[in-house]
Amino acid sequence: MVILSHNQWFHARSYERADSVTRPRILVVGAGFAGVACVRRLERRLAEREAVITLLSPFSYQLYLPLLPQVAAGVLTPQSVALSLRRSERHRTRIVPGGVVGIDTAAKVCVVRTISGEYVNEPYDHLVLAPGSVTRTFDIPGLTEHARGMKTLAEAVYVRDHVIAQLDLADASNDDAERAARLQFVVVGGGYAGTETAACLQLLTHNAVKRYPRLDPDLIKWHLVDIAPRLMPELGEKLGKAATDILTRRGIEVSLGVSVASVDEKTVTLTDGRVLPSRTLIWTAGVAASPLIGTLGTETLKGRAVVTPEMALPGLDGVWALGDAAAVPDLAKGEEGAVCPPTAQHAMRQGKAVADNLVSTLRGEPLHPYRHKDLGLVVDLGGMDGVSKPLGVELHGMPAQAVARAYHWGALRTNVAKTRVMTNWVLNALAGDDYVRTGFLASKAGTLKDFEYTDAYLSADQVRSHTASFRGAVASGGN
Repeated sequence: MVILSHNQWFHARSYERADSVTRPRILVVGAGFAGVACVRRLERRLAEREAVITLLSPFSYQLYLPLLPQVAAGVLTPQSVALSLRRSERHRTRIVPGGVVGIDTAAKVCVVRTISGEYVNEPYDHLVLAPGSVTRTFDIPGLTEHARGMKTLAEAVYVRDHVIAQLDLADASNDDAERAARLQFVVVGGGYAGTETAACLQLLTHNAVKRYPRLDPDLIKWHLVDIAPRLMPELGEKLGKAATDILTRRGIEVSLGVSVASVDEKTVTLTDGRVLPSRTLIWTAGVAASPLIGTLGTETLKGRAVVTPEMALPGLDGVWALGDAAAVPDLAKGEEGAVCPPTAQHAMRQGKAVADNLVSTLRGEPLHPYRHKDLGLVVDLGGMDGVSKPLGVELHGMPAQAVARAYHWGALRTNVAKTRVMTNWVLNALAGDDYVRTGFLASKAGTLKDFEYTDAYLSADQVRSHTASFRGAVASGGN
């Protein structure tokens, strides 16, 4: 741990004052849809003399999360969906490579764990919390030790390696039981992420088995499991059934009203009593707000920070929250207590709205509540299939997939990313896949607890220990 001494802090702050000429310090936590949209809007609307902007993120890219299943399936390369934060037209924002693990709101300081493992303090005048979400888990025996996730770029790359490895190992095995277990895959979660993951990876194994003459294609079995009564309920009953029909037609067994009772290295036991011999459980059963929100001590709603319609955190001076980590009132619905769903389109628009309110705050202008009507939902099921509901119009099959891909392509932030994605789509359609493994985490099982670092956050006492010099300066009237 690195804790600044009082003298180090004084010299650092003196240098900062000389450099910033007392410009307000805006810290944006998280480089997802919400955080990046906020930073880009701030860069456009604020003159350099008006504020110092800092973005805190463990990675130097914005992940285009909706296309992650296509990375796992090998349709897109990882670089295609990792949009560089350095590719900016202004380069005004300072990027700190690390994650915020604690916040001292009294001293207005964030404790950041850098990618080198050091702890540094970042003071702020205005703090924008957009740390996103993590995979939601439950107290199921063996889950965190044996399940794979699909929330990060590293997880998608690992899942691809793992699935292809099961084909390789099954092909090499002379044990019928082992071969069958390695070729049985279970995906939990009937939302967008789980449905797209099961659909895309089933196509991967369906096409790959043609390169494995020793394997019987009928041995490859995919299960999609969800406790809900239908897939993707937000799409409505008709499109949910259409998605189920598409998956069933491909040979994916869809089990609804069912969840996982336990999991170990060789089996997945479901709540209906079935025991599935399997070496692969992919867990996509929803998301939960970043654990960082729980360290603030403010009111939450299902783990998300309760904010005003302007996305300010009540009772905390200069702190804003948005995206998956915040329960933002959904004024467009007109229903009391309604909050915006954790979707990319809301996150992007909330980022812009918070930036506008920050600019208004700095300039002494009135704030505006966030209001945005949901534009619809799109689901790409791979191949020529999809289900979509743009502006309330229900589509399925090839037209739905065309709409889904057009939406995602248009939403990509840079022209370079758009070119890469389109090139990947065309190349995959024409040449297919080579089904090679990268060897990523070859010597270690990449499970849920290996990728999302949910145990990295500090207690309130640890935060105060890191920010002691700042608290002393605040008490003595320092800036």
